[in-house]
Amino acid sequence: MIYLALSVLSSSFIFVVFKLFTRFKVETLFAIVVNYVVACAAGLFFYKGDVSLSEIPGKSWFFATVALGLLFILVFNLMATTAQKVGVSVASVATKMSLVIPVIFGVSVYHEELGPLKVVGIVLALAAVYFASAKDTSVNLQKTSFLLPLSVFLGSGIIDTSIKYIQEFHIREDDYPIFSATVFAAAAMSGILFIGFKSSKKRVKINFRNILGGIALGVPNYFSIYFLLKALQQDSLNSASVFTINNVAIVMFSTLLGIVLFKEHISAKNWGGIGLAVISILLVAFF
Repeated sequence: MIYLALSVLSSSFIFVVFKLFTRFKVETLFAIVVNYVVACAAGLFFYKGDVSLSEIPGKSWFFATVALGLLFILVFNLMATTAQKVGVSVASVATKMSLVIPVIFGVSVYHEELGPLKVVGIVLALAAVYFASAKDTSVNLQKTSFLLPLSVFLGSGIIDTSIKYIQEFHIREDDYPIFSATVFAAAAMSGILFIGFKSSKKRVKINFRNILGGIALGVPNYFSIYFLLKALQQDSLNSASVFTINNVAIVMFSTLLGIVLFKEHISAKNWGGIGLAVISILLVAFF
C-alpha cells in the first residue's frame, strides 16, 4: 500500500503544480515538454544498471514505450481542448472515469476476481469521481463536443491498461526506471516536434520560468508512474483494486489540497463525492 500511497501523492502534486502555472504565468506547453525531459533524466538517474542507448531498442517493451509517449502528448492536448471547449469539470470526470477500462481489462484478461463488495466499491468509485469533480455551473454539450470527452476517456483508459499489460508481461522490476525514462523520452520527442510545428505559426517563448515549471512538474510526474508500477507488482491488491484506489484517491486528495492551499470552494455535492471515495477505497482495499 505504501507504493500506491506514494503514487497518489505524486499524482496529486502534479495538479498543484498545474494550478501554480497560472499564478506564476508559466507557459504550459513548453513546461510540459521540459517536464518530460526532466522525468526522463530522473529515470536514467535512478536506473542502477549500465545505460546503453543501443540496447534499449532491443527491449521487448521499446515500441510500446514509443506508442505510450505519443499517447501522453495526444491525451494531454485532448484534455486541454476538452477543458477549453466543453468544460474543466467534464475533462476531469472523463479522465478519472477511465478507471473502468483497466478494471474491465483486469477481470476479463487476467481473470481477476471481484467479490460483491468490491463491485459495489468500484460503482461507488465512479459516483465519487463524478460528484467530487462536478461544478455548480452546468455545461450544455453539443453532439460534436461529445467526441472530445469520449476521446479523453478512451485515451486515459488505454494508457493505464497498457502500463499494466507491459508491467505484467515485459518489464523486470530492475527495468522500471529505464522503462519510465524511455516513455518520457518518447513523450518529450513528440512534444518537441509538436512545439516545432506550433512555433512555425506562433513563436514559443523560452524563459527560466517555463523551465523551472517543467522541472517542478517532471519530478512528481516520473514518480507517479514509477510508484504505480511498483504498486501493480504487489500481490496484496489486484490491478482492478490498484487503479480504483489510485484514481479515486487522487480526486479526493487533490480536492483537499485545493481547499487547504488555494481556498477553493467545495460544494455539498463535492463533499458527498469525497465521502463516497473514502467508502469505495475501504471496500476495494479491504474486502
